[in-house]
Amino acid sequence: MEYLKGKDKILGAVIDEIGHVDRETDTDLFSSVVHHIIGQQISTKAQATIWQRMKDSFGDVNAAAIAEASISELQSFGMTFRKAEYIQDFAKKVQDKEFDLQRIALMPDADAIKELASLKGIGIWTAEMILLFCLQRPDIFSFDDLAIQRGLRMVYHHRKIDRKLFEKYRRRFSPYCSVASLYLWAVAGGAIPGMKDYAPNKGGSRGTRRKDKSGQKQG
Repeated sequence: MEYLKGKDKILGAVIDEIGHVDRETDTDLFSSVVHHIIGQQISTKAQATIWQRMKDSFGDVNAAAIAEASISELQSFGMTFRKAEYIQDFAKKVQDKEFDLQRIALMPDADAIKELASLKGIGIWTAEMILLFCLQRPDIFSFDDLAIQRGLRMVYHHRKIDRKLFEKYRRRFSPYCSVASLYLWAVAGGAIPGMKDYAPNKGGSRGTRRKDKSGQKQG
């Protein structure tokens, strides 16, 4: 926080107004991947319900338990057929040592994102969120996150965030982009009353694919 305040007075004022941001983390990589696959295109409440049903059934939701379950059994918890396939495929790869969770934890950010995104059901944005909220990497800044783009527009009064402009802010916030992300998510979620989105078409700031970390639908 102090580093970012020293690098950027505008973001510094946002940090001072919002104060410390507490966010929940999931430090188990297997659990985090499963959680993220389950949570796509559904509410946080629905995601929690499905996860609780899995825990009630399996006790410990691990690779062995999921790999041995049938697709129909996984669907019975409330997930789609496609998600059940993705989760089972991931569990079998972990169990068969085709996918090494411990190795992911030791990889540089870019390599870890690429490896996670090779899994069925995991894209670049999801891989970045896993690095931030599970592996707790300090320098994650996702161009594909709509709320981060919205937060940048709101804080810096931009009408549009293109890749070149986004990279300028990445360089400014690095090596603590993850902390900057937390504050941009907070701003996008309405943490500072009166801040507005300067996008010409506000309807374009909301996607339809999954929820981002401000609670918006992420596309």
